[in-house]
Amino acid sequence: MLKGKRILLIITGSIAAYKSLELIRLLTKAGVEVEAVLTRAGKEFVTQLSVETLTGRKAHLEMWDDEAYQIYHIELSRRADLIVVAPSTADFIAKMVRGEGDDLASTIMLAKNKPAILAPSMNVEMWENPAFQRNLETARTDGAIIVPPQVDELACGEVGIGKMAEPQTIFESIVEYFESANALDGKRAIVTTGGTIERIDTVRYISNFSSGKQGIAIAAALANTGAEVTLVAGGNCPSPNPHPNLETIRVESAEDMNRAVKALLPADIFVACAAVCDFKVANPTDRKIKKSEGLRLEYAENPDIVAWIGNLPSGERPTVVVGFAAETENLIENAQSKLIAKGCDLVVANNVEGGAVFGQDTNQACFVTASGVEAFESMSKVQLGRRISAWIESFLKS
Repeated sequence: MLKGKRILLIITGSIAAYKSLELIRLLTKAGVEVEAVLTRAGKEFVTQLSVETLTGRKAHLEMWDDEAYQIYHIELSRRADLIVVAPSTADFIAKMVRGEGDDLASTIMLAKNKPAILAPSMNVEMWENPAFQRNLETARTDGAIIVPPQVDELACGEVGIGKMAEPQTIFESIVEYFESANALDGKRAIVTTGGTIERIDTVRYISNFSSGKQGIAIAAALANTGAEVTLVAGGNCPSPNPHPNLETIRVESAEDMNRAVKALLPADIFVACAAVCDFKVANPTDRKIKKSEGLRLEYAENPDIVAWIGNLPSGERPTVVVGFAAETENLIENAQSKLIAKGCDLVVANNVEGGAVFGQDTNQACFVTASGVEAFESMSKVQLGRRISAWIESFLKS
């Protein structure tokens, strides 16, 4: 599983840095090519020579190499399959979430184009500090995989949570990442996201509050598991982070989205996360309607994309179809009805009463399937995207 993989290991300034040497040994024994970066504080705890002896490669300290011109904060990230920060100090995580880049290690994190595993190490009071917990949650929301620290006697003599996870535990998290990263190799996925726009005239339109964040998180999670993903993005949703397995198609209206999705078939996976407007304006105009004229709008139903996909005949229908139900009342009952009517294998149900979920970085959802309902606590949309991807992986294996 790990043979031939390339890992960039960043060692920051913590007494737990000595454990990074054992992590290098475990990785190289498994056939991993390890390249390391030491922060200025990190090299106070372990030597450059120790790291180079175990990796068999230069341990990088500064932004620029003494012998040859290379843009190391780009090169090191691009040639790695995964970035691991072990130990990861409170200071380093704070710099990550603020987007700072004042040294080689922090600039790599700012310029990276792949996931990172963080193994935090710090005093218990630092771990429990609300400011740090906010930073940690932001890092997790941004896509970092956290290997939690242990509860034990700390280097300072205090007892509590903060001791970096053992090298074997971090190693197992790396194995788990790569197992997941290859889980959907060869599968094609279509994910819709964002709200559609239905034009009234040249300056006005009908839409909704969908930000597209959840669909982007799902698309990224599927791409990280090896699937070839096409994200069909409606409205004004942001662009996803670049990923070699992820392509984005921009559309405007429900009709545009419908045509784009149909053109992308066949596919193995279809996730209908977009908030598609149920109705369009039947009499739009290509000029601005004056206020004095008033609005005399006529409406027509938009195509139900997920229902059409979900009810395709066997052989044409994607193997797994996931729909969403954004409801303000009777959440589970309405989601169960959609599960049947739209031919879905899974409906992700959200309570959006009072505008909840839209535009936020967190989500609270229920998974509704033919076999029952599974409710989750509030989590980041990145985490929910991973849960949906994991559910799809499990469904395809069953």
